[in-house]
Amino acid sequence: MLTYDHIKKIFFQLSPENAHNVAEFTFKNAIRFCPFLESELAKRYFVTDERLEQKLFGSTFLNPIGLAAGFDKNATMIKMLTALGFGHIEFGTMTPIPQDGNPKPRLFRHIKQQSIQNAMGFNNDGMDKIKKRVEKLYPFAIPIVANIGKNKTTSAKDALNDYKKLIDCFKDISNYIVINISSPNTPGLRDLQNEEFIKELFTMAKEKTNKAVLLKIAPDLEVKDAINICSVALENGASGIVATNTTIDYSLLSNPQSFGGISGKVLEPKSSALFEELAKEFYGKTTLISAGGIDSAETAYKRIKMGASLVQIYSAFIFKGPKLNHDISQGVLDLMDRDGFHHISEAIGSDRK
Repeated sequence: MLTYDHIKKIFFQLSPENAHNVAEFTFKNAIRFCPFLESELAKRYFVTDERLEQKLFGSTFLNPIGLAAGFDKNATMIKMLTALGFGHIEFGTMTPIPQDGNPKPRLFRHIKQQSIQNAMGFNNDGMDKIKKRVEKLYPFAIPIVANIGKNKTTSAKDALNDYKKLIDCFKDISNYIVINISSPNTPGLRDLQNEEFIKELFTMAKEKTNKAVLLKIAPDLEVKDAINICSVALENGASGIVATNTTIDYSLLSNPQSFGGISGKVLEPKSSALFEELAKEFYGKTTLISAGGIDSAETAYKRIKMGASLVQIYSAFIFKGPKLNHDISQGVLDLMDRDGFHHISEAIGSDRK
């Protein structure tokens, strides 16, 4: 029987970006050539249990496991990814104008440490082309989320206008929007993590849409700065916080590149530590989503008990394969049974209570 370990050995012979392109081509076209594949995969991988269902941002989430932004940059794989068990999918990051991203090579595996280092630089088809794809899907079977960022050539002075265009573009064809000012791969982007810009940004977003708009932050912020930035965002209309993006702490890897952001298993302690501090401050006041190094039911459940209503995976999906969502969802149910929780809402933030 062909297992994911066999497939992974083949894929890992390719460069990371070529492997991703092959996967994207397969995911985009498989359902077209095999119409029954989607339902068959969903039967195998999608855990359906009302104990995991939540209503957030006016939408129903069938399970708390989502796909973080960066895997499906152009919204080409949403149907197949849903069949593999994701409870929500964050597509993007999109920019107003198409861009190629940074020079190659820009994506690196650290196999022994089950981590990825990327310097992609928001390579995407641009908002107009992506909008046409998403319009054909929305409303979809699960929540689909627009992750938005400024173009590389847009100055800090003009960045607000990029986000304004993107919110206008996706506010009616996504369940909520995540603002990305925390990627390390667009020059000057993280400099926008300041009080003045965030106030302007969320004031504008609130005027533009009634949809929830969330802020995604970097794991490399000092705790006091992270709390302050999140407070400003929430005071000015943000509906939640996504923590965290990738890290530029290269000491986490044994043989790192000198550029790009790190995701995967080595990020878990750093991401978890910052999320814990944010949850102490904001649990019960807003919706918290946790990402960074989550690769098992145990790590997902830990973040849920800290205060995460939703969790997201990325690198672990590459290293562990399509059964991961099933295993996390079923594992969370088992851990809830162990702790005597009848619904996920009882587990969320139980460490805070």
